[in-house]
Amino acid sequence: MSNWNYGKPWYHGSPFKLTILCRGSTITHDRELARVFSHKPTIISLSGKSLKHNGTIPGFLYQIAEDMKAGDIYPHPRSSMERGKEWLTTRELRVELVEPTQPANEEKLTEEEITELKKIIES
Repeated sequence: MSNWNYGKPWYHGSPFKLTILCRGSTITHDRELARVFSHKPTIISLSGKSLKHNGTIPGFLYQIAEDMKAGDIYPHPRSSMERGKEWLTTRELRVELVEPTQPANEEKLTEEEITELKKIIES
């Protein structure tokens, strides 16, 4: 598996308070991407190092709180992101809260950007 690194932390973003992550949940090594997912966006734009989205709710950033083994995750088969950014879990995993999150104004997609991205998605 490319992008597999036992030494790197795994993250999950959610608008819900959690102690256990359900089987089939999305995790990532990318802390900022997980933070953005905590706001429940329907559209995310990754342009260079800039992450923009249309999520509007506060959430929580979590880190996986147990050792990961081969077979605990697999690449998300329908991800629209760069390979290795999103992984799905094959079992329940304990998580620990890193921090509560708030959407930042500077990362919010404008209505014009959303319209343009929807055109790209639909084509």
